[in-house]
Amino acid sequence: MTKDFKIKPGEFKDIAVGYGGCIATDMITVHGKKVGYMYREEPRNEMDSGWCFMWGKESQKYMDDPANHEIYDVNTIANYSPDITEFLDAPYGSAFERNSEGKLVEIED
Repeated sequence: MTKDFKIKPGEFKDIAVGYGGCIATDMITVHGKKVGYMYREEPRNEMDSGWCFMWGKESQKYMDDPANHEIYDVNTIANYSPDITEFLDAPYGSAFERNSEGKLVEIED
């Protein structure tokens, strides 16, 4: 199945270069939702940033389907939600979610 991404290849800007790979759901990259929940785990390899990005309202059934998420460069997701960049250097174990005012804030995961 081919995915129709909201941002096309020639439209990306260098916002968060050099962070490595991450996992993100299609709710962000295909449906154009802002990152609503993000957390960082210990990287699995030297190319992994440890970051996972979600809209935050995905169901467990949605998350269980591997077709609904992909590995991307962190810069790709920063183009969809530029406000994530201020948190990208947070330590492993950090988590953030969008509050009622629409701002990403740190939470206890």
